Amino acid sequence: MKLSVLDQSPILSGMTPQDALQQTTELAKLTDELGYHRFWVSEHHSTTSLAGSSPEILVTHLANETKNIRIGTGGILLPHYSAFKIAEVFRVLETLYPGRIDLGVGRAPGGVPNVNLALNRGEVPSIEGYPAQVEELIAYLHGDDPHDMGIHASPQGKTTPPIWMLGSSGTSARVAADCGVSYSFAHFINGHGGTKAMQRYYDYFSPSIQQEKPSGNVSVFVVCAETMERAEYLAGSLDLAILKIEQGGIRHNFPTPEDALNYSYTWHEEKQIQENRNRIIVGPPDKVKEDIEELAAYYKVDEVIVNTIISPFEARLTSYRLLAEAFQLSSVTRRS
Repeated sequence: MKLSVLDQSPILSGMTPQDALQQTTELAKLTDELGYHRFWVSEHHSTTSLAGSSPEILVTHLANETKNIRIGTGGILLPHYSAFKIAEVFRVLETLYPGRIDLGVGRAPGGVPNVNLALNRGEVPSIEGYPAQVEELIAYLHGDDPHDMGIHASPQGKTTPPIWMLGSSGTSARVAADCGVSYSFAHFINGHGGTKAMQRYYDYFSPSIQQEKPSGNVSVFVVCAETMERAEYLAGSLDLAILKIEQGGIRHNFPTPEDALNYSYTWHEEKQIQENRNRIIVGPPDKVKEDIEELAAYYKVDEVIVNTIISPFEARLTSYRLLAEAFQLSSVTRRS
């Protein structure tokens, strides 16, 4: 089974946005060395807790800083942009780093409501045209001219970055199936209904110029440490962060485990944290490995994308190292 990484460039306590992007770079280098399959970065706007607002630029930097791991977006918020422009951006990336680039797309707004207006010159983009926009993107990426305008996305080349559609519902699964692209379910966002969405994708998949068969993966929060006690301690900060996001957003940087220990939770907040644990795998390496394999079997996929947001940064690095050792990723990479 393949293990991959989703990094949202979280701004940890006491850190700056510059620190967060440097940490993303360090994490990409480490997971490349450890044998992870792909490394995706996200798109979020007008936030004080996440530094990644331009994933296409970050992908360029990370691809240059790594050697083997696939680098991609998780994902580009397509309704905000021209399909032609995104196709040209990723044709350039594919030309620079052939065979290593993934184009993950989504239809979420990526921030507070006014972000939609700021990104679209005062207008709110329609998500109803999203499927057609994905079809346009596929055509442009593969050198076609979907509107007979006498144009093509340049630079052209022998290889094309695959499109992955990101989603957390059955609607996105059906769009991915109809368009014939790969599908990634965000279990770390929605801990319920994901297997039905993935099955819907498999059931309705139509072959396309990109691929003949369906291909899916699932992303989940993971906190791995040497002991269960240590893992639970570190996971407390993620519990509090998710809670604050659901209550309107993190005002500043991500909380620390100490912040979580000192926080006075209400009964309703404690219940919500228990519910949110459906989206998180926590524990020592053996338990986490077992839970990840169970999640993959549950979704009928052979790849799980790991998203780890904990403080301090060294604990994040340790979590990915322990996971790589549990799955023997380095030895697999050396053999291949």
